[in-house]
Amino acid sequence: MLQKDRKTTRRKAAPKRAAAAAKATPEAPARRPVSAEERARMVAEAAYFRAQRRGFRNGDPVRDWAEAEAEIDAMLLHSR
Repeated sequence: MLQKDRKTTRRKAAPKRAAAAAKATPEAPARRPVSAEERARMVAEAAYFRAQRRGFRNGDPVRDWAEAEAEIDAMLLHSR
């Protein structure tokens, strides 16, 4: 009799767990913080690609860097 009660309890608990799992929202994978060195590398790469898109002509490297910095910072902010 005791074993039957345990099985009954398990059968009732399983649908509750399944319902709770269905309601749960998937969690985003844990993100590690970006180091200053990684951020600088990302900005440098983005600035390079900006210059490359215009054929390395008629541009301002400081403006490329500033725009790349804003782009990378916005991307990092929204990825949290």
